[in-house]
Formats: sequence, structure tokens, C-alpha cells
Amino acid sequence: MIKKIIFHLVIVSVVINFVPAKVNAQRPCSQPEYRQFDFWLGEWEAYGIKGRKAGDSKISLILDSCIILEEWTSTGNQNGVTYTGKSFNTYNAVTKQWQQTWVDNVGGSTEYLKGKYEDKKIVFLTDPFPFSKDTMAIRRLTFFDLGIDKVRQLGEISKDKGIKWATEYDLEYRRKKM
Repeated sequence: MIKKIIFHLVIVSVVINFVPAKVNAQRPCSQPEYRQFDFWLGEWEAYGIKGRKAGDSKISLILDSCIILEEWTSTGNQNGVTYTGKSFNTYNAVTKQWQQTWVDNVGGSTEYLKGKYEDKKIVFLTDPFPFSKDTMAIRRLTFFDLGIDKVRQLGEISKDKGIKWATEYDLEYRRKKM
């Protein structure tokens, strides 16, 4: 009996020593800058500029509201494969910038390590990367808050250090009606 009591006291002592002395009642990612991208949360149908459906996207908060997770599925398929991908979006409190990491089921990945929110939009940029043997490029990804039921996602690329931009895709996200 005494051994059990001592054992429990040791366990309680260990637990108490590993719990922070001051527990923050507020979640770490509840600051206003972490909520700037919440306009994208929800379930969406995405359409190209010609009105053709491009895919479906589910956007949710994970990891105690610190990460905005995108789950994308394209409408059609190529060579029998339906294109899918996920993006992980977070506000980096150290750099004071938004970041996105995109990964997909065809081996692609893109890191947008610089992102800024202003004027109801978030603009992400990649670092320069080799596009071809003799060309460096950067990508820009912009999300426009168009109200409660619409978001525009514009993907662009520049092969001249950001002087001129070419559209890679332009999608209008329409909130799914439940």
C-alpha cells in the first residue's frame, strides 16, 4: 500500500514539474493575424474563368487553429489519375508573414515562404527557382476575399524577376450550399 502511495506521489510530482507554471488561457494561434485567412474556410466548388468547374476544395482549421488545411480534388482526370493536393497555410509569428506549402499526388510541391495580408487579400511569393536550364522563375499566388461566398485564387509566374507576370490559373471559389 505504501509503495502504491509513493508511486502515485512520484507520478504526480513528475507531471507537475512538466506542466508550465503559467498556462495561457488563450490558444496561441488566436491572435488576429492568425485569423486573416479565415475567409477561405469552408467547402468550395472552384471554377475557371470560362465558367467550367475545375474542382472541389475543403478548407479547414487543424492543430488548434494554427494551420489552415486545403484539400483539393480536380474535376477531371488525366491518364486515369484524378489530380489531388493539399496545402498547409500558417502565419509565421517570427517572420510576420504567411506561408503555404503545397503538395500533390503527382510528386509536385511548392513553397510560398513570403505572404502578406492587406486590402482583403493574401499574396504569397516563392523564392526564385530553376524553371529551365537557363531561366529562373518565381511564382505568385493571390487569394482575394470577395465576400462570404466567393474567393478568387490567382496563380502567376514570372521569368524576369517579377517585372511581367503570366497567369497559370485563375479560379473563382464558390461556397457549397449545404
